[in-house]
Amino acid sequence: MLQRIQTIFLFLIAVAMGVALVNPIWQKFGTNPADLARLTALEYSEKSGISTIVSPVWYLGLLMLAVAVICIYAITQYRNRLRQTFLSAINSLLMTGIMGITLYMTLYKGREFGSESDQGNFLLGFYAIIASLVLNTLANRAIRRDERKVRESERFR
Repeated sequence: MLQRIQTIFLFLIAVAMGVALVNPIWQKFGTNPADLARLTALEYSEKSGISTIVSPVWYLGLLMLAVAVICIYAITQYRNRLRQTFLSAINSLLMTGIMGITLYMTLYKGREFGSESDQGNFLLGFYAIIASLVLNTLANRAIRRDERKVRESERFR
């Protein structure tokens, strides 16, 4: 049913992925105040003085969109808890990929910009990704607990 707790968790994952899509994930200031490197869901940009280098990372945004769509689909599969568990596992893999790409872009590509000792600042988009990972774990636990209750009630019949 739609009023179960896993539905709320799955909906919040979709919202968190939307927040991560529209907000910057990371930024780092360079040696000059006008220098800035920034990672969003669609691009990695480095601004040095008057020149700006933009590298597209559209695959990061595509993964975030896929996670949100899978969550919305999983909400509609409330009668089939095994399918919900499977979709939650797929979301875990996709979110691990999102986190891996984000950390690669920030820790390795971002290190070359400005001071190497400064790692930069993680922004709202990054924390939304972490929140979605935690919410996915909670949703998966709630789905399994619900399935266990259904199996116990069938055993008593």
